[in-house]
Amino acid sequence: MSLAPEDASVHRALGLSDEEYENIHGLLGRHPNHLELAMYSVMWSEHCSYKSSKIHLKRLPTEAPWVLVGPGENAGVIDVGDGIAVAIRIESHNHPSAIEPYQGAATGVGGILRDIFTMGARPIAVMDPLRFGPLDDPRSRWIAEGVISGVSGYGNSVGVPTVGGEVVFDETYKGNPLVNVLAMGTLPVERLVLGRASGVGNLAVLLGASTGRDGIGGVSVLASAGFDETSEDADKRPSVQVGDPFEEKRLLEACLELLDEGLVIGIQDLGGAGITCATSETASRGGAGMDVDISAIHSREEGMEPFELMTSESQERMLAIVEPESLDRVLEISTRWEIAASVIGRVTGDGQLRILDGFDGNVLAELPASTLHDDAPEYDRPLAPPDDLIERRSLDASVGPVDCAANLLALLRDPAWVYSQYDHQLFLNTVVGPGSDGTLLRLRDPKTGRETGRALGMSTDGNHRWCHVDPRQGTAMVVAEAAMNIACVGAEPMAVVNCLNFGNPEHPDVMWQLSEAVDGMSEACTAFNAPVVGGNVSLYNETNAVDIAPTPVVGIIGLHPELSNQPPGITVDSDSMIVLLGQQPKEDVSMAGSLWAWEIGGCKDGTLPEFDLVQTVRTAAFVAEIVQKNRVEAVHDVGEGGLAVALAEMAIQSGIGMLINGFDDHRALFNESGGRVIVALSDTNLESFLKESTNRGVPVQMIGRTGGSSLVLGSTIDLSIAELTSASRDELPQALGQGTVSG
Repeated sequence: MSLAPEDASVHRALGLSDEEYENIHGLLGRHPNHLELAMYSVMWSEHCSYKSSKIHLKRLPTEAPWVLVGPGENAGVIDVGDGIAVAIRIESHNHPSAIEPYQGAATGVGGILRDIFTMGARPIAVMDPLRFGPLDDPRSRWIAEGVISGVSGYGNSVGVPTVGGEVVFDETYKGNPLVNVLAMGTLPVERLVLGRASGVGNLAVLLGASTGRDGIGGVSVLASAGFDETSEDADKRPSVQVGDPFEEKRLLEACLELLDEGLVIGIQDLGGAGITCATSETASRGGAGMDVDISAIHSREEGMEPFELMTSESQERMLAIVEPESLDRVLEISTRWEIAASVIGRVTGDGQLRILDGFDGNVLAELPASTLHDDAPEYDRPLAPPDDLIERRSLDASVGPVDCAANLLALLRDPAWVYSQYDHQLFLNTVVGPGSDGTLLRLRDPKTGRETGRALGMSTDGNHRWCHVDPRQGTAMVVAEAAMNIACVGAEPMAVVNCLNFGNPEHPDVMWQLSEAVDGMSEACTAFNAPVVGGNVSLYNETNAVDIAPTPVVGIIGLHPELSNQPPGITVDSDSMIVLLGQQPKEDVSMAGSLWAWEIGGCKDGTLPEFDLVQTVRTAAFVAEIVQKNRVEAVHDVGEGGLAVALAEMAIQSGIGMLINGFDDHRALFNESGGRVIVALSDTNLESFLKESTNRGVPVQMIGRTGGSSLVLGSTIDLSIAELTSASRDELPQALGQGTVSG
């Protein structure tokens, strides 16, 4: 017998299935009212509950002695020694950014920063892996300009540097951009505070901006549906939040002062699902309940309904749990920082979340706090590889219009124009900034501001081409790429965060992609001893029922043990030896998943090149060590575009040519076999270096020398530095730098 109400239109309109409604009925022992339904709908959405993915996420490694906080809190936290901890988090704001690019990206930055200072950390860095439709598509350019402006406008204004990221343009993201944002901060270990409510009688204080109708349903609704031609942007626009970076800055400073004075027992960012999420999660995590006075919520619009107040995702808000005797001091600090503060809740001991119209007024909703997330559905959705997978993997991706010199020019794209929009030197921590393999930041004592002599390496990486061909191996290669990037600045990996961007989970092939990607990530993170400490899953990334290519993005953080020298970077000197380290591909190496195959050859399938994860871990460890010891003059990871693009980037950056021997066909030049690094060093250091690399089990190949004003690769490429530079640097400024987007 069905327990659904006679009129099922309400819960269906809120995105709840009939089965989910019946589950709610069973949990409550009665039919829920409209407010309760609205609260369940946002908390049981894909964005908040991970109902389609958490069965798979459990397979990821999440523990290590240095992990203080793993997945499930606002941010992951690791111990980096000397009483210093690092908080790190990555999130997506894909669907809001497709509707309103500037505000979608800006509020994505704001939300991720709050995740960091919620843990008691001061945010010191942002990274922004971004993906858009092709540059020749006007709407994709409009979205890209708006997103880049939003990241810049919010990050620069709030005073946190954007120190790296990615910019990718591809047909798969046309209509559905991916806007992922990572933030990192540092804190004294003793200042770590979790999002938990405890102590019967303690108060829940809402801090920050007033609540409005912008953001009602917000990402929790938008992240649970794709786009199609019948979905008018105007209908979705009210769901996009509006950010205020100056309010965020005041809120950040106020919260850190509250934490420094020990006035806060628990604290929680108001992100997806707004007050509903913050009150239920803090209560449930603390094994408590909470009474919430909806009339005490400071709002900026008249006549807001209870469900609007409880589900709005208006920005720049936090919920702090404080003892009654600390309230006056909390209000005093809030006033001094010019942020509003309202007591909206009281901690109870019965596990119930009650929404009241005045603490002594009518009960508008009452439900067990834990049911909003602990009892959210967990789906083991059907998964299956594509029916034509065997046929697709049998294709030869090396066929195409081969003109190696022209191909190289077509594959070069310098993202420097994008980075120029961001301030990456705030705090003066940035040792190696945007445009390098990895970012390197000075590690300062968060109490004194003094340098510790150590540094933090960071990188964000994704590759939809590899993961389209083989989501498992492709994702392992993405993790390895990230680890190699920070090795190139001398850092050894400690932790990973992920942003899993996939299509519609109701499609079995999408769930197969997700499951395979999780297993590939698990294998690689285990191999690098870098547990996953947090992340985000973004599903329903589709347009007109066409799913995006699977795009797992990883953020990695590692430690440089002694920053006595500036990392060498990719700039070469004249008359140096060029050496290739790492796995050596076969002569008939596959081109599948390479930028060349997709952009030049037009083949998006095939079988990925062989990838030796164990060898790559060994190579990365060796690279980090030689950078720390200042053993080489230049170092550069071989990634997108293969060896030819990596060498061209070094030549462009240096203004010095190279003569490279033995690479005479497009397979050798453009394949994207993983785990390879180019180093440049003097003849005097060469013999000892070759001996050491051999002893460490790292394959090594001398491939050429630097010098002259042209890049000469075998018998197929001879291009001047000027030609390479023009091809690399002109495209993005001409396409995006028109000044047509403003906040």
